[in-house]
Amino acid sequence: MKLKPKLTIADHFDSVKDPRVERTKRHSLLDIFTIAICAVVCGADTWGEIEEYGKAKQQWLKKFLKLPNGIPSHDTFARVFARINPEEFQSSFINWIQSISKLTSGEVVAIDGKTLRHSYDKSQDKAAIHMISAWATNVQLVLGQLKVDDKSNEITAIPELIKLLSLKGCIVSIDAMGCQKSIVKQIVKQEADYIIALKKNQKNLYNQVEALFKDAIISKFQQYQHTEHRLVDESHGRIVTRYYSVLNNVGHLLDLKDAWANLYSIGKVDTLRIANGKTKLESRYYIMSIDRNAEFFRFFGLFYGALTLKCQFNRLRNLKLLKLRKPYPSLLINLSLLLMPSTTPLVVLPSK
Repeated sequence: MKLKPKLTIADHFDSVKDPRVERTKRHSLLDIFTIAICAVVCGADTWGEIEEYGKAKQQWLKKFLKLPNGIPSHDTFARVFARINPEEFQSSFINWIQSISKLTSGEVVAIDGKTLRHSYDKSQDKAAIHMISAWATNVQLVLGQLKVDDKSNEITAIPELIKLLSLKGCIVSIDAMGCQKSIVKQIVKQEADYIIALKKNQKNLYNQVEALFKDAIISKFQQYQHTEHRLVDESHGRIVTRYYSVLNNVGHLLDLKDAWANLYSIGKVDTLRIANGKTKLESRYYIMSIDRNAEFFRFFGLFYGALTLKCQFNRLRNLKLLKLRKPYPSLLINLSLLLMPSTTPLVVLPSK
C-alpha cells in the first residue's frame, strides 16, 4: 500500500509531542505551529505580531485549522515554544522545509555557525548556545540547523548536520572551520561538491597551496589552467580591490594520497585595501572539488552564506521576546528554527 505524501504543515508536525497538561489545552498544538510559521513567513518578529497576524487572517485560517477558542494569545505562543522538545521540532521543521524546496544542480549551500544571544546563564554557569546552519542561496532558505553539543565543537557537528540534508548535485561552502578531511569526505559521500576556506590550521596543505600559486605566478601560469577576475569597490573614502584567481586540475599535484576527497581546484583571493593613506594586503586560499572559473569563484556564496545567516540571527537577536529574566534554552533553539523562512536579497550565480 502506497503511503499518502505529507503535504501540509500539520502533516509534518503531528509527531511533535504536546508538553501541556490536558486541562490547559485550549488551542490545538498544530494550530499554534501553523499560525506562527505563516506569521513569520509574512515578517512577524514578536509574539504580539504573531497574535495580530492570526487575528487579521482568522477567517482564512478557519478554512484549514480548528481554532476551537479563536487565536491564541501572544503569551500562549511564548509558553508553548518554550516547552516543546527542540529535537522533535527540529526534525519536523527540516522535513517540512525540504518538502517545500527543491535544490537544483549547482545550488550553493553555505554552512556557518552563530551564537544565540541571551542564551548564556551566569547563575547556572552555562555557556551560550552555539548553532550551525545550512543556507541554500538560490532558494533563499535555511535547510537545517544543529545545536553544537556543550562538550563538542563545530568540527564534529558539521558532519552531523550534513547527514541531515539532501545535497546531491549541490556545492557546499564552509569557512576554515570546515577544512577537515572527514567533512570533505562526508560531502563527497553525499554526491555534492565543496568550496572550503583554507587556513594555517591545515599547515601542510596550506603551504602546498601557497607554494603552487607562487610557482604559477613566477611561470606566468604556463602549463596551468588559470582564470582570474578583479572587483573594485570605492566607498566611504576607501578603495578595496579584490583579485580572484583559480587554478583548475591541480588536485593531483597537492594530494598524492587522495586524503582530500575529489580535490580538483584551488582558489585565491587577494584583498587590497587603501584607506586614510594606509595600504593593507590580505590573501586567502580555498580548496574546491569543482571545475569553475574565477568569476564563479567570486560569487560562490561563502561570504554571502555567512551574511544571510547573520541576517537571520540578527532577526532572532532583535526579537523583543528574548529579553527574559532568565534564559530558556528550548525557547531560543525553537525560535531560531521558527525564524528560518526569512527572506533575503537574491544573488544570481553565473553558470560557470
